[in-house]
Amino acid sequence: MNEQIHRGLRAAPARPTPTLEDLATAAGVSRSTASRAINGGSRVSPEAQAAVDAAVLSLGYTPNRAARSLVTRRTSSIALVINEPDARVMMDPFFAAVITGVTEALRETDMQLVLLMSRAGGDPSRTVRYLRGGHVDGAIVVSHHKADGWTEELAASGLPTVFIGRPWDADLGIHYVDVDSFQGARLAALHLAATGRTRLGTVTGPLDMTASADRLAGWHAGLREAGLPPGPVAHGDFTPAGGTEAAERLLAEDSGLDGIFAASDLMARGAITAVRASGRSVPGDVAVVGFDDHVSAPGELPLTTINQPMVEMATQAGRLLLADIENPGAGRDPVIYPARLVVRASSAPKAE
Repeated sequence: MNEQIHRGLRAAPARPTPTLEDLATAAGVSRSTASRAINGGSRVSPEAQAAVDAAVLSLGYTPNRAARSLVTRRTSSIALVINEPDARVMMDPFFAAVITGVTEALRETDMQLVLLMSRAGGDPSRTVRYLRGGHVDGAIVVSHHKADGWTEELAASGLPTVFIGRPWDADLGIHYVDVDSFQGARLAALHLAATGRTRLGTVTGPLDMTASADRLAGWHAGLREAGLPPGPVAHGDFTPAGGTEAAERLLAEDSGLDGIFAASDLMARGAITAVRASGRSVPGDVAVVGFDDHVSAPGELPLTTINQPMVEMATQAGRLLLADIENPGAGRDPVIYPARLVVRASSAPKAE
């Protein structure tokens, strides 16, 4: 009796996985036509495509990725390249927004996202070799540094590539998405001047990145337009600790400083820490403006900042890359988002 129960509980034989031949038979087409239909090939009539699509659903057919890649010469993967150490990527909401945006662009596709992050002191050429080795169909590059040397190699490789942030060698024809960093920093300078601040300093990001260089240039342009002197400059690294250290140097250089523009929100938060540690208040003694427009944590002073719609920009970069993969070599102009000043409590007008 127990043996009968045991036999009765045995699983039914697994249903064989449908093959391409099964699919072709069910659709009433040849094997080659079925293959072209499921791989998005040309020379398939609408009637045959509809029959294959219906057979895929009825059989529960799943294409063999390895075989598909041999037919299409595609991997159905794209790389997101972030040339920053893991620790910074994990703590900076900028990168979370990038990943969210790129994922959104791929949501309705079969594309998989491969995340490539540099190691501290790593060799950037390893990443380039991987990208050129046929492992991915395209790449999105973010946080590009001048010494990386990727722009020229990727442009020469023919691999569809989109940069988030203007690459140094933009004239090589690499597609990119960016925010108007120059204009954003100019607006920050004009805003601080309009609040009655006259002794202004700035915390830059790493100047081997175009975003940092553009923001510094825009800051100086805004100061000239407002009729103010250049003021002190301290270089940071887009981290809160870097912002604190840089702001400490600014305050040491000019004890009467009454306004600081930091080239990222994380550095602006670090600058607020430095101002308060010096016994001064924000915005009473020193107004602070950032760049990014990240959401403040509960209890934080609301930060005046330049809005950078990072999720939208990353989604646009993903869509551009998909278009480049489908139509390689198509000329496309860069997509530049306008800078927008968002005024909050950290830069309230100076008390008379």
